[in-house]
Amino acid sequence: MGKVAVAFASAAVVAACSVAAVMVRRRVKSRRKWRTVVEILKEFEEGCDAPLGRLRQVVDAMAVEMHAGLASEGGSKLKMLLTYVHDLPNGTEKGTYYALHLGGTYFRILRVHLGGERSYLDVQDVERHPIPSHLMNSTSEVLFNFLASSLERFIQKEGNESNSQGVIRELAFTFSFPVKHTCISSGVLIKWTKGFEISEMVGKDIAECLQGALNRRGLDIHVAALVNDTVGALSLGCYHDPDTVVAVVFGTGSNACYLERTDAIIKCQGLLTTSGSMVVNMEWGNFWSSHLPRTAYDIDLDAESSNPNDMGFEKMIAGLYLGDIVRRVILRMSQESDIFGPSSSVFSQPYVLRTNSVSAMHEDDTPELQEVARILRDLGLSDVPLKVRKLMVKICDVVTRRAGRLAAAGIAGILKKIGRDGGGGITSGRSRGEMQMQRRTVVGVEGGLYMNYTMFREYMEEALVEILGEEVSQYVVVKAMEDGSSIGSALLVASSLQS
Repeated sequence: MGKVAVAFASAAVVAACSVAAVMVRRRVKSRRKWRTVVEILKEFEEGCDAPLGRLRQVVDAMAVEMHAGLASEGGSKLKMLLTYVHDLPNGTEKGTYYALHLGGTYFRILRVHLGGERSYLDVQDVERHPIPSHLMNSTSEVLFNFLASSLERFIQKEGNESNSQGVIRELAFTFSFPVKHTCISSGVLIKWTKGFEISEMVGKDIAECLQGALNRRGLDIHVAALVNDTVGALSLGCYHDPDTVVAVVFGTGSNACYLERTDAIIKCQGLLTTSGSMVVNMEWGNFWSSHLPRTAYDIDLDAESSNPNDMGFEKMIAGLYLGDIVRRVILRMSQESDIFGPSSSVFSQPYVLRTNSVSAMHEDDTPELQEVARILRDLGLSDVPLKVRKLMVKICDVVTRRAGRLAAAGIAGILKKIGRDGGGGITSGRSRGEMQMQRRTVVGVEGGLYMNYTMFREYMEEALVEILGEEVSQYVVVKAMEDGSSIGSALLVASSLQS
């Protein structure tokens, strides 16, 4: 029996040693895979780095491209489109006006009543609806019939309280896509962005398309203005604060506009306005510079998008894309390790991770990152370890910090061009020796990314102060403009009809 016991004991020791050896090998393998993940994160973080020196290079490049775009058609990646908006609201407007806003994710309808004083602006019956996905690649007729029927339902809810029978309702159509204007109420579509792909509409007059759909329904509505969303935001900003000279939208996509002197718009020499200035729609999503911190993930996202080699700046800062950049980083990590297990194939689906989920994970302040865990469960990933959830938050932070800092550089580039950055700017039509007094400058900002993603907003505003410096930045005020594009467009109709 003693020999049997010894044999059993020896076998047990051998088995225990074998198990221990297996466990050691697994731990070593696990550590090796985790090191791979950490190395991927470090490489990505370095690729996204946007230090002050690089941001200033982006600022300079933005200002130079603006100047080139004003000098000649096609002279820059920035289209620098004329809007024919030069009389901005001043608070004396009166009457009732309507706005329809077609954006990248939602469309809005609202009614505005103005009483002739800045303090009397009554925004009524705001409706906000998601855009049905099938409309984004349908036909012109289907899209505009849908918008006209939505307006018809909105008007029907008024009853007789807001407008007498037979009285024409004046409508602003806020259209968040590149348009070449011929006047404030007319313009042709240059191209689609934000995932829309109705090719037959390129080159068509957008206001005419909507007006035709309204007429077919027998609606007494007149499309009085065709307005880019940034221009609408600038309009609302001016209504409340005449120092507003720049407006930027950070939402599904991103764009900016600003008030430019007409003598600086060289490609339209002889352009005369009563104010001596005009709002220019930059279409800055298409801005590009070699100084932008682009990674392999950005290159792949662009190549697989519906518009490759286009809208490069927008793809690094806008809400449509931030979630997918995060997804691509996670996908590579899961391919080179098993941190998410077999369910990681979910990250192979483009845009499965939305930017609102990135925001929620990034701003999760629970000790165990419960919101991150919930979002991963919704994607089919359960029991994800805490250290992996922390990794997710870090990736979100890297992507969003870069976006916020680049957004700030874009704004600072506009301020440099118009001489509001404390350095005199890149100007045209001024003498070299003319000095610029630092003036109070208001930048209106709207869009879901800016309004709803706190960390993006904080990174952007922090970087803007860093770029401008403490002394200059105290003169630059960033103001949120909730629903500014829609309300401001209605104000532009009032201003244009009463000027």
